[in-house]
Amino acid sequence: MNDNQPSSAASSPNASGWRVLAVLSLLMGFASISTDLYLPAMPAMAEDLGTATGMIELTVSGYLIGFSLAQLVWGPISDRFGRRIPVAIGLLLFIAGSAGCAMADSATSLIGWRLLQAIGACASVALSRAMVRDLFEGDRAAQMMSTLMTVMAIAPLLGPLVGGQIEILFNWRMIFWVLVAIGVIALLALSTLEEPLPRERRSSEALGRALRRYVELIQHRRLLAYIGVGGFFYAAMFAYVAGTPFAYIDYYGVPSQLYGLLFGAGIIGIMTTNLLNARFVSRVGINHMLMWGALATMLCALVTALNAYTGWFGLWGIAVPLFLFTSTTGFIIANAISGALRDYPHRAGAVSALVGATQYGSGVIGSALVGLWSDGTPSSLGLVVALGGTGTFLCAVIVQREHRHQP
Repeated sequence: MNDNQPSSAASSPNASGWRVLAVLSLLMGFASISTDLYLPAMPAMAEDLGTATGMIELTVSGYLIGFSLAQLVWGPISDRFGRRIPVAIGLLLFIAGSAGCAMADSATSLIGWRLLQAIGACASVALSRAMVRDLFEGDRAAQMMSTLMTVMAIAPLLGPLVGGQIEILFNWRMIFWVLVAIGVIALLALSTLEEPLPRERRSSEALGRALRRYVELIQHRRLLAYIGVGGFFYAAMFAYVAGTPFAYIDYYGVPSQLYGLLFGAGIIGIMTTNLLNARFVSRVGINHMLMWGALATMLCALVTALNAYTGWFGLWGIAVPLFLFTSTTGFIIANAISGALRDYPHRAGAVSALVGATQYGSGVIGSALVGLWSDGTPSSLGLVVALGGTGTFLCAVIVQREHRHQP
């Protein structure tokens, strides 16, 4: 199979192709479900462990640190040894980390187990993106990425709703035992998937040299621009993830079991825009879809910040623009990832890891800033979202300029 011939199993609408789509969607969903499932339980976790809410927010930041940095190792490993074995090892680490979280007796140990959980989960997410590049080309890859993200959006849609019910019926620890079970299911599903990276297409480069090549990759301005789009957007998105439980539940008094409805509305928006992107990206092109999406992102982010600072329209003053902001994900992430991967078919694992590390590393900063700047109001949430949305748009402008100068 050469770089211009996608796998027939994945590109044809037969039973095998749908099975590949289902497995890749499950693997890509680990980034969301690992956090979204326990979001409604965060206040209860702080109370049970006798710690400040800021420490529980650090379980999100700690997870993102492990998730971002470990990808830089998994990427070159998968380029050399294939995708399936690294993903399987990562799933085993995820299962162990989830079990540790369920048995944690302090916020510090919980953060540590979340770190291990993240190191394992990121292999599934980063390498499933590389698998899409292994199997599809150009705008078709962006189309498939949007389709996968639409399917996997079911996880964060149901996550807070299910997590809130688990916390009410049992306790927050049961949420992590559910994650253990999901990890086992994913491991079994992976065993049904054929290796998408044949031996003849694997890198023979030593891992140390492969890691040093990241320095060469970041010297490409067009790649950096695509990475910047996703990085700024994820900083804002994870500010939303870390900040809305306390803004909605603590500040505005939304019941924890209803928080999932507000969160889930955003996921429905994401699914809708991913479907729209999958439908139109082959006609309009990756960069035009990205540019219009980035403009909408910035406008929604600025309205969120204005209402968060002034208190205009109360809960709905930030919930509605945040819904519109999160909905733009479908025009941002799939196109930014596909654009970054397009020029590097032989380094798909490394580029995917670099993209993911930057996105989730930015998420660390975004979620941490919400906690550090918190004053008991949603203002810190609004500020970080506004900064991230503006950065997303400016990087999209750079992408457009780079393509005009370097077609």
